[in-house]
Amino acid sequence: MTTSLQIRHATTYRWDSPISYALQQLRLTPKNRSGQKVREWSTWIDGGKVEVEFDDAHANRTQLVSVEPGRQEVTIVAEGRVEIEDENGIIGQQGGYMPLWMFLRPTDRTRRGPGTLAFAREVRDTTGQLEQLHRLSATIREKIKYATGTTEVTMTAEEAVQNGTGVCQDHAHIFVTAARLLDRPARYVSGYLKMDGVERQDATHAWAEAYVDGIGWVGFDISNGISPDERYVRVATGLDYSDAAPISGIRRGAGTESLSVELTVSQSQQ
Repeated sequence: MTTSLQIRHATTYRWDSPISYALQQLRLTPKNRSGQKVREWSTWIDGGKVEVEFDDAHANRTQLVSVEPGRQEVTIVAEGRVEIEDENGIIGQQGGYMPLWMFLRPTDRTRRGPGTLAFAREVRDTTGQLEQLHRLSATIREKIKYATGTTEVTMTAEEAVQNGTGVCQDHAHIFVTAARLLDRPARYVSGYLKMDGVERQDATHAWAEAYVDGIGWVGFDISNGISPDERYVRVATGLDYSDAAPISGIRRGAGTESLSVELTVSQSQQ
């Protein structure tokens, strides 16, 4: 069964005084991979322009956008239609430019600590790689309660464990950290989720993938306790959030910044 999802993701940055320089890095284009076909996709910017476009080390389509000097507002819109098939979360063999051993490497957000080591130890004796990873996902979901407004985007996996609560980003970072401690290559995924009965959302979604011998990459949405199905659109992957962030950047100029996001994910009628 194939599901067609229509997505519109608008992000607006506002500054209380004109900026002299800003450069944004966008990873907003979904991947064409097993079970996922991008049928239509476009990105446009009000207040800036795309300077260069390329695929990064994780095969993420990346755009560098410059903001017009003197602007106090810029809007970035990504929208299109993606066809998804439910493949039980299985992505398959590594398709990017990086070797599998790179996905065992810790990052600043995924460095081991007492909390993440405890998660790894709790499931280490589970028989079978896939069973072990499903148990890890369930254990994290049970012990780290989902709660918005309790964490910061810069929080590490270990800090989230100590905090005892988190959001999808924190769940993914904890899973990735613990999976690597179990000698399983693991990566962070950012993307979209069609929520049941809801089209308008406040933010993108995040989950994790781990590599299972004989199967390849398999997805785990820790926050929802399932492997991704036909409601999920994979956009960017990386060693942690910083590699897969939908938008990141730098700016020069005084003043404070505010951000607003309008996201809709719906089933396409086409």
